[in-house]
Amino acid sequence: MMSLKEKITEDMKSAMRAKESVRLGTVRLLLSAMKQREVDERIVLDDAQIVAIIDKMLKQRRDSIAQYEAAGRQDLADVEHAEMVILQTYMPAAADDVEIDALIVDALAQTGAVDVKDMGKVMALVKSKLAGRADMALVSTRIKARLQG
Repeated sequence: MMSLKEKITEDMKSAMRAKESVRLGTVRLLLSAMKQREVDERIVLDDAQIVAIIDKMLKQRRDSIAQYEAAGRQDLADVEHAEMVILQTYMPAAADDVEIDALIVDALAQTGAVDVKDMGKVMALVKSKLAGRADMALVSTRIKARLQG
């Protein structure tokens, strides 16, 4: 099976051949971010680290879209949205509500968390299992609601 890095590289080549400029530009941005991290930290990225980079880029796009729409620049928001759609193709399948709730209950049991002060321990466990598969802000809200009970 092909690694995520190899898949992204192959997608760049196919976007070049098909002359898909938006897709090519987005994939090049992603490869650039990956290469920058590898050079800075002197490591070879694994799939989990690549998913973290993509997740960060998706969050940046969501923030940009909100700002562009607030400023009335729908043209720029559309460009960011197109990039977001392309980046999301590399993310693992999203976790459903049932799976998220089950992981939260499991993490609460493992950590023995009883109030909001224990939130960090629970988030650390859940985040490692849901990285790139769920919006962690929403997960955090769910954990807080359970701890406040």
